[in-house]
Amino acid sequence: MKVLEAEVNIMAEGLNFPEGPAFAVDGSLWAVELKGGSLVQLKDGRLHRFPVGGGPNGVAIDGAGYIWFCDSEQNSVRRFDPVTRQTQTIVYQCGTEALSNPNDLAFDINGNLVFTCPGNSRREPTGYVCVLTKLGEVRKIAEGLYFPNGLAFSADGMELVIAETYRHRLWKGQWNADAAVWQNAKIECNIGGPDGPGGPDGMAFGEDGNLYVAVYGTASVRVVSLEGVFIGQIPMPGQNPTNCAFDPTRKSGLVITEAEKGQILSCKPL
Repeated sequence: MKVLEAEVNIMAEGLNFPEGPAFAVDGSLWAVELKGGSLVQLKDGRLHRFPVGGGPNGVAIDGAGYIWFCDSEQNSVRRFDPVTRQTQTIVYQCGTEALSNPNDLAFDINGNLVFTCPGNSRREPTGYVCVLTKLGEVRKIAEGLYFPNGLAFSADGMELVIAETYRHRLWKGQWNADAAVWQNAKIECNIGGPDGPGGPDGMAFGEDGNLYVAVYGTASVRVVSLEGVFIGQIPMPGQNPTNCAFDPTRKSGLVITEAEKGQILSCKPL
């Protein structure tokens, strides 16, 4: 696989399993410490911690500036108010079923929130994906997956990609934001990972239309074209990149959370 050369810099370090980077409208960067029970904010070069308990995982920020995150330990989707610093549990079940270790989440163009629930689906296809509609309904949009993990909407909001980590593959389907339905989903590509626990994790679409995928256990972010073809990989200094996001101001380029070394990295092509 072609190696894509890039300048990689450390933005923050000393984090306890960072995950889920996302940019707020004020330009600050938010992430979580999965094993540290905290949200973190990187603003003006300084790192701020906000203890929330549990096992915070992915991050998504809504139009009002609330920080939404999955809590895989408390089996819930929670919301943090950066002004009051209060945390509220928003979703803890789908129908009558308790959520099963929610992992990552993303808002669509209409404000519907999609989140993955891998549960204990490493060996059995029991993982599923839910939507919390803007009207407050919670329902499943996909089932029968081996550890559904990271997810990303295309720039136009018309497509949704979901990583199935324990089958080392990406699923891609059409997203109907009005009906909050994922349609015609099929395997986009098989993405290389090590035998065992590694595989595709969080991801983000770039302005070039390509999909940038943090592949846990491979020390790389791998790039997939619109046609589902591998373009190459960007080497990372740590073995376990967990997720990534693009800086909308373009100052930091691609930002990656990396769990082995506990770092937040910035990456710009050379």
